[in-house]
Amino acid sequence: MDIRVVTLFPDMVAAGTGFGVCGRAIQRGLVRLGTVNPRDYTDDVHRTVDDRPYGGGPGMVLKAEPFQAAIAAARERVPAGSPVVFLTPQGRRFEQSVAKALAALPGLVLVAGRYEGFDERLIQAEADDEISLGDFVLSGGEVAAAAIVDAVVRLLPGALGDEQSAEQDSFSDGLLDCPHYTRPERLGELQVPEVLTAGNHEAIRRWRLQQALVRTSERRPDLLAKRELTAEEQDLLDEYLAAREAARDEEH
Repeated sequence: MDIRVVTLFPDMVAAGTGFGVCGRAIQRGLVRLGTVNPRDYTDDVHRTVDDRPYGGGPGMVLKAEPFQAAIAAARERVPAGSPVVFLTPQGRRFEQSVAKALAALPGLVLVAGRYEGFDERLIQAEADDEISLGDFVLSGGEVAAAAIVDAVVRLLPGALGDEQSAEQDSFSDGLLDCPHYTRPERLGELQVPEVLTAGNHEAIRRWRLQQALVRTSERRPDLLAKRELTAEEQDLLDEYLAAREAARDEEH
């Protein structure tokens, strides 16, 4: 896969993607990641990329011309069929399903903004898609670009040491992940659940699935509402809820 990020701050993208799973994938050639700086496509001594907004108001707006030239350069460096994605507050929300769709592409151009945003005509002319990380404000799109690159790269074949790791991550199947434990078996008064040390793999599978269902139900019910549960999943969730209700009754 070939990914290019159009950004005024290339070092921020490099710092956010050069370590861990993403950094190793780049080193092993599983993904090619590069940046294109719109300042390199300006024609004045100050390398100007922004200007005051028409109609007045605070802040500065990113000029279309240098970004348009930078996007054209980025398009030339990625395979055919690679979309140009602007990182904007009005974009569709980035979720695991979006990461999976992007990971199946041959390449990707991410465009990171700053200040008051892009000249709207640039988006109209160049954007194949717009994505937002969520309903909060960032100073620029570089952090969002690094997050998207990391989420996409970890889904590429060979990026993880164990391919099941991606399958078991939170959100991979519409559920939060189950709790995880490691040594020591006892930490103060807290003990690792007995089912995880007993060696019954089927019991462990069912416990982990039940815990994922319960955690999602309690912390992200919106995710569970969008997911059609299997018969086993519904039974496991009902079993836990019934046991919890019985425990409450005993307390009273």
